[in-house]
Amino acid sequence: TLGTQTDYRDGEAQTDPYSPEYVVPSSIPELLTLATLAWGRGLPAGLAEVEMIERAREKRAWEATLPAMDSASNIAKRRKMMDDMERKEWAFREQEIEKLQEARLELLKELLRRQVENQNKLNAKRLDDHWQNHQKAKEEEIKKIQHDCALMLRKLIAKRKNVMGKLERRDIIKEYTDFGSQTYAPLSRNGYFPDNHSECYVVKNCYLDTFAGLCELEASLPDYVTQVKIKAPTSKYTATETGFIKRSARLEATLAQVHQ
Repeated sequence: TLGTQTDYRDGEAQTDPYSPEYVVPSSIPELLTLATLAWGRGLPAGLAEVEMIERAREKRAWEATLPAMDSASNIAKRRKMMDDMERKEWAFREQEIEKLQEARLELLKELLRRQVENQNKLNAKRLDDHWQNHQKAKEEEIKKIQHDCALMLRKLIAKRKNVMGKLERRDIIKEYTDFGSQTYAPLSRNGYFPDNHSECYVVKNCYLDTFAGLCELEASLPDYVTQVKIKAPTSKYTATETGFIKRSARLEATLAQVHQ
């Protein structure tokens, strides 16, 4: 249930598995039939390689059953067996070619499907961009129409104010009493932009921008500014020892206020 791994692995030490030299004895072993297979080209063996090995074994077993060529009947029988085997091999080869063609056809279908999907995505993106461009043009046209509408409404309102065409003089008092007039709040379409050059009204002083300037400014102020002295107010009325105000004193204060 535990997996271990060394510091050095086969995959890091070599590229292909090592194949030692060998000497073929008088009898050829079955393993040498796989000498054409190499790592990455048939090894490790898969289903196709196993089927090839089984076909090679069947062919060797079939070769062992062939009759000897010592008589005319055996030669005819051998020729017939070899013709049948050749037909089987050609049929097997046709099946392999059909499988290969089917695999290529499926690959071609997949490529065509991907090409169609990519083309559809590209068309959808183009349509989306085209639609967005139309929407932008539509919004700009709507803004222009609204601006023209507001302009025409202002012109109609201005004409309706003076229907008879009389000459009206400027009423300065009315302009300064109305805080929404052109004097206090001029319109930007008349050429006045109150937010332009607003930084010119900002107070720039070294005594206010730096801490050392603030300390120097505070030190230059007199004491009565920073240290306020509050005097207790004195009573306007004459009070008794117990703190109450007499009726006569309150009446005198009222008469003095009325006289003033």
